[in-house]
This record gives sequence, structure tokens and C-alpha cells, in this order.
Amino acid sequence: MTFKTLDDIGDVTGKAVLVREDLNVPMADGVVTDDTRLRATVATLNELSDKGAKVLVLAHFGRPKGQPSEEFSLKKLAGPLSQVLGRAVSFIDWEGDKEAVAALQAGDIAILENTRFFGGEEKNDPAVVERFASLGDFYVNDAFSAAHRAHASTEGLAHVLPAFAGRAMEAELTALEKALGKPEHPVAAVVGGAKVSTKLDVLKHLVGKVDHLIIGGGMANTFLAARGVAVGKSLCEHDLTATADEILDNADKAGCTVHLPYDVVVSKEFAANPPSLRTCNVHEVAADEMILDVGPTAVEALADVLKTCKTLVWNGPMGAFETEPFDTATVALARTAAALTKEGSLVSVAGGGDTVAALNHAGVGGDFSYVSTAGGAFLEWMEGKELPGVAALGA
Repeated sequence: MTFKTLDDIGDVTGKAVLVREDLNVPMADGVVTDDTRLRATVATLNELSDKGAKVLVLAHFGRPKGQPSEEFSLKKLAGPLSQVLGRAVSFIDWEGDKEAVAALQAGDIAILENTRFFGGEEKNDPAVVERFASLGDFYVNDAFSAAHRAHASTEGLAHVLPAFAGRAMEAELTALEKALGKPEHPVAAVVGGAKVSTKLDVLKHLVGKVDHLIIGGGMANTFLAARGVAVGKSLCEHDLTATADEILDNADKAGCTVHLPYDVVVSKEFAANPPSLRTCNVHEVAADEMILDVGPTAVEALADVLKTCKTLVWNGPMGAFETEPFDTATVALARTAAALTKEGSLVSVAGGGDTVAALNHAGVGGDFSYVSTAGGAFLEWMEGKELPGVAALGA
């Protein structure tokens, strides 16, 4: 799709620009414990400030259920955001907001109070949209992570004010277009995680889009069971084996090769470096053993697959990576993908909370072409769904 960016916004000197950002950061004892989302705002907010706009940041925080509360006030984020931006950030409550906005000078940045203090925000209530719109001259959506929600501040505003994608949104959409929109083939997708049930729509969509589908994590066990493999005490959704068979059949029809592990790391207990740890062929898993990672032979073969590909989309770990040594397959494959990306032969796009953590654990979070911190929005994009906040930006 085509969309307007900050390159198209024109002269904003003295104009009020409403910028939807994701400031829903984790906090403990009033301190931000992970400022990734704050850092993602820097390019857009500082550029608009430098252009002389009155920058008004719209965001939600927590789940206040349509009622103002001190616990969920965005006032506490003005300081942390100011530190990240390297310039002053003020705070504007919804009471007297019009006067406060009018008093801002060109280049000033202010956070508006939590959008979810309005009960109609999540219902995309036209009255709430109008309330927000009355404060601004332009609208910029820079929060891909909230783009799967049709809320007043994420979708409604794009229909009543001139709308543009911020720099973070632009980077995300450009990366996603390269990954699945108009990718260079062959395309591989790595899909891992605990359960098939959480990623059914992803798998069904991907078999028609990619050349190689690499399935890892607990969900691989369900596919192995569908092929008649006894998986012992492994995490497995036996009630979904028929669905797994259907996905495998559709992959065959679409010319997509599905890769399942043929050697695995097993143990009788799920603990760090357990004494019962061993590696075996998938057909040799004992009744009292659990599959907890992909084996080294399969990982080496998967690395060879990636070397033949031009594009990679990754969501989910290959094994129980939080516990050693069940992080081995995830780390090895991630490092292969990172090396291919650095040498210029692979465009690699990854996303999802567990995925970001796994890549950072492998020490390659900064080596992929693009790593999305969006959770639900990234997953819905992988399912092939239209994201309301993105669709509303269509030029």
C-alpha cells in the first residue's frame, strides 16, 4: 500500500501535530524498566519539533477502563521521555487542554493524558475522535504496535485530519513489505512457540506465501504427532493433529516445503542441564521424555536452507530457550540468519515479544534487517489481516 510520510507533511511551523505513539512501557516503583518504546519515538518527535511544530503526543497506558486514575496517568512519563529525546517534554491534562495547547510555542513537545481515560477511545466514538481532533491540525501515527486496534486515536483521527505515517511506522511498514508484501524469493519463515492454537491463522496464511516453513518450539510436536511420531510427555495439542495435517496438505499444494525436526533434544524433566538430557532421532523419544529443543543435525540442515533464501520472517523460538541448554537451536539458527544478513544475502525481519528476547539472548538483535517490538499487530500482520490503523493511512 502507499501512504504519506513526514516527507509529505509540508510546513508545520506553529501547527499542532497529534502524534500517536506507544508509551505503554513497563514500570516498577515509578521507574521505566525497558525504554525500547520510548526510544522508538525519537526520530518522529524530534523531527517535528525541529520543524517548528507544536508536538502533541497521544498514547494509552495500561487499562484504566475509561476512567481517569493516578495509577494510569501519563504524567509520570514526561520525565523519562524528555531524557530519551534530549529536550523538554511537558504534560497536558484533559482539563483545560485547549488553552494549554494554545500556550505552547513552536517546537514544544507535550504528552497529552492517557487516551483511555475516555470510555469512547476503544470504541472509536466519533465524539472522542472530534475531541482529540479539535486540538490538532495534523495527525501522525507512529505506533504500529497499536495499529491492529480501530480506536479513536489509532484509526478514527486518520479520517478527520490530514494523516501521515511517522518514521517508526514508516520503517515498520517498509520492512514488512519487503518481508511478505513483495519479498524476494525464496522466502523462509521460522514459526516457533508453545502452541499451534495461538498461531493457526499465521501458519495457514504463510504456507501460501513462503517457500520454506520452519516449525519449531512446542508446536512442532503437534505436527510430528500428526505424522505419527510418538512425542512422549512433550507439550502437544493432540486435538489439533487433524488441523496440522490440513496445513501440511495445503503446503504441499502451494509448493511450500515444511521443515520439522528429525533429531531433537529430550529430557525426563524440564530443568536447566538435567541429568536425563540426550539427543535422539524423533522416532526414538521415550514415553517418559519431553522434546525441549531441535537437535544439532536438524539445525545444521535448517542453516543450509537459510543460505538458499533471500528473505526470512521469524516469529517464535525453536525450543524452550529461556532454560539452558534448550536455547541452543534458537541461538545457532539466529546467528546463522544474522551472519547472512550482515553479508547482504538475506533480508531478515523478526517480531513478537519472545522472538525479540530470543534474538537478544543470542546477541544478534541488532543484526537482523528489522526487529519489530509489536506483539499482537505483528502477529495479525503475519496472519494476513488488514490492520485498521495502517489501512487508515492509505494514500
